[in-house]
Amino acid sequence: MPDLDLDLLRTFVAVADAGSFTAAADIVGRSQSAVSQKIRRLEELIGHPVFERTSRSLCLTGPGGQLLIGARRLLDLNDDVIRSLQIPRASGRLRVGICEDFVPLQLSRLLARFLRLYPEVQLEVNTSLTHELLAEFDNGDLDLVIATRQLRDRGRVIWREPMVWFAALDFRLELDRPLPLVLLKPPCTYRELMFTTLDAARQDWATACTVTSLMGVQAAVAGGLGITALGRSFIQDGMQILEPPDHWPPLPMTEIVVLGDDTAERSLVQPLLTFLVEGMKSPSAV
Repeated sequence: MPDLDLDLLRTFVAVADAGSFTAAADIVGRSQSAVSQKIRRLEELIGHPVFERTSRSLCLTGPGGQLLIGARRLLDLNDDVIRSLQIPRASGRLRVGICEDFVPLQLSRLLARFLRLYPEVQLEVNTSLTHELLAEFDNGDLDLVIATRQLRDRGRVIWREPMVWFAALDFRLELDRPLPLVLLKPPCTYRELMFTTLDAARQDWATACTVTSLMGVQAAVAGGLGITALGRSFIQDGMQILEPPDHWPPLPMTEIVVLGDDTAERSLVQPLLTFLVEGMKSPSAV
């Protein structure tokens, strides 16, 4: 019985999470050809193809989906063992506000694993929209906030990622008709950015749906109600990234900042920030 190579599994999980070999290459810090070679070696090792490639998408095969479940468990166990040998002990209570933009698909799993590594840390986590978290922080109800940057002079940047336009897989961009937008309720930086970008391009638009959470945005887009602009990490199965026309102004990078790391207990804050940021850089690495 062959032994599974953790390096091959880490590359495999990166491709599955990123949805492409090119994006996975950025995550693992290797060339696209090196990533492809690792996937071929893994397929030879298990005796099955793990991905089905089409002109528009990359999908897991049946054996690939089964392997993905086990691969995550093996990588989690490996990384948790290494971390438990390296990390200092920490204990105490930390009230944390984390915006929905940050690690949207992995946050619950990451927090659960963090608490297993630091069983003496008591986390009180509030996930909400940025403007709500900032209000609670200003009122003294939160020790630490991880949020979307809204004011250029507030917060320390810990993560950046490209913003993209995206829609359901069967959506077709028809520029001669008003674009149906899926929006968050104001105040919302994403909402205003979409308005200014489309107005600058002289592109007609209309509000198709207004929701109160980023999960609601994802559901509305996946259901085919319209298009929106968010960070690339919000793309899910059943969605596509839309390539805008050349005359549209480019979307900026979205920035995640931390507030309170200079005043909250450092022995609690630093391990949590390191863990979450590494999780954002490589979902399979923490």
